[in-house]
Amino acid sequence: MPSFVLGESIPPDTAHAVSVSLPTWKSNVGYEEGEDWVMNRLTTGYPRFFIHRSIQAFASELAEKYGSSGYKAMLFPTRQVAERCATFVRTRAPPDVSSSLSVMHLTLDTTDPTTKALELFCPAISAVLFSPEAFPFAKQYWQHTGDGVSSRRAEFCHDLYRAGILRLDLEPKSPAQKPCRGPRRYQRPSSVDVGKPSDNAVTNGGGGRDTQETSRFLEERFGRNLDVSFVEPAKSAIRRRIAGALRGNHELSKSPQPEIEPNTRGVVNLREEDVYLFPCGMNAIYNAHRALLGVRSSNLKSINFGFPYVDTLKILEKFGPGCVLFGHASESDLDELESRLEAGDRFLALFCEFPGNPLLTCPNLTRIRKLADTYDFAVVVDETIGTFANVNVLPFADVVVSSLTKIFSGDCNVMGGSAIFNPQGRYYNALKDFARREFEDTYWAEDVIFMERNSRDFASRIDRVNANAEAICDVLRSNPLIKSVFYPKFSESKENYEVCRLPEGGYGGLLSVIFHDRTHAMAFYDAIETAKGPSLGTNFTLTSPYVLLAHYQELEWAASFGVDPDLIRISVGLEDTEHIVGVFRSALKAAENGLLRN
Repeated sequence: MPSFVLGESIPPDTAHAVSVSLPTWKSNVGYEEGEDWVMNRLTTGYPRFFIHRSIQAFASELAEKYGSSGYKAMLFPTRQVAERCATFVRTRAPPDVSSSLSVMHLTLDTTDPTTKALELFCPAISAVLFSPEAFPFAKQYWQHTGDGVSSRRAEFCHDLYRAGILRLDLEPKSPAQKPCRGPRRYQRPSSVDVGKPSDNAVTNGGGGRDTQETSRFLEERFGRNLDVSFVEPAKSAIRRRIAGALRGNHELSKSPQPEIEPNTRGVVNLREEDVYLFPCGMNAIYNAHRALLGVRSSNLKSINFGFPYVDTLKILEKFGPGCVLFGHASESDLDELESRLEAGDRFLALFCEFPGNPLLTCPNLTRIRKLADTYDFAVVVDETIGTFANVNVLPFADVVVSSLTKIFSGDCNVMGGSAIFNPQGRYYNALKDFARREFEDTYWAEDVIFMERNSRDFASRIDRVNANAEAICDVLRSNPLIKSVFYPKFSESKENYEVCRLPEGGYGGLLSVIFHDRTHAMAFYDAIETAKGPSLGTNFTLTSPYVLLAHYQELEWAASFGVDPDLIRISVGLEDTEHIVGVFRSALKAAENGLLRN
């Protein structure tokens, strides 16, 4: 088992890693307190919370050149997204702060014939420039919506910008966008050390470019490594896997694929075109909410059913008229909701996770569906934790969202998200019309290629993860130090899970544990020889004091919903079962001895 030092990327030496090592309980507290001994060691972090160094470097360069003294910049993939961020800040920041905002757009210089091969990449960057006082508001938008630019896109476009190939675009463009395409392979080494100019960038003191040198630069830097013809097949393969119509380790082909095969989703007429890809899971949730506001009444509040993931709740609260929280996902919560509906309350949509995070509670989707049909609200189900290899929630939902960053990818080195529109749903036609008008494909081509490769063996990985998770649960449930183990197989809401469980499905790779004594929890966490950091659904076991990280400023509030502040969440990986069980037994032994690391 590798040893991860404080602040190291998880996986190690991975330029676009999704997690970061916080190996002790004390380091997690230090992270939440913003203490220098932790913050100064971080090489990366979860991308919606920690702005990648590649992005920071490009943003700083643009702010210095195009902004006033001391200004900052935040990068987005398109003009429309950047304008949404600017609108968000203007509606929340004081007038003297919001007045500092401006939006700029960099696009490919198509007047240069040497750039023709890059047009299918749609290499573009939009930036919101602002005074430092506006940064906290812009960062909220970045974190909540997942609309921020991909680190791979930023790195790619930064090199183009330094070479003089991206230029400031002063011409407003139509919101309609052609689908962006991208590379077949991304073979050059990546680096977060982006402070130095590219060795291959060709410019001269006057800002002009020598055509021959530029042509050579493009060939050496981009031409041989990239085949844009494979990006659309990669997107198609991802969508088909999500639809449950493509299973197994299939190589890509440029040849047109046949119509979608019978799927495991249990919904007739489901098409590949009903699956939409996004740069991360939270962006899928944000856009599902935005679409429902666009096709229904923008005055209706939404419902967050179950203990909320922090940014899902913030989206429902901040990007519309608000929401009502039913934080237990219990039958009594449904009783209360039904009473409100009978009394005349009406809602836009109900958002829930299946199972929920971190207590793995499963809402009663059968009853929720009946209420939605009777009282006319949409149902949006986040299946990230259950995964569509274990459960099928689409028949109960109008929209199913998922974070592909998690076990669908597994390798913890690329972000992604998806949303499925249920063709049997009441709002299907309206949602499809909205998507035709408003959907922008902002999923960067290089990220697509990584996601497609990583997900080829998704279905086979799930079986090992399911087995390992159950074995670890058995160890934890038999230990006297443990107060509670949360896992769908042992949950009071197991019956709700079984309604959606596929015939060959298991109970997933996520579980949570509470110790009787906090000291034992701390000693266990410090001793466990797994990767330790944010995120879940990795191919390796990843442990986190989840509530401490996600709700540090609201621990009492979380406790009011039965979520213990000392809860430890375990995302189980693909290790040999006997080995990983031994790792947990050793950590429990250390907890018995009260061994804490400094």
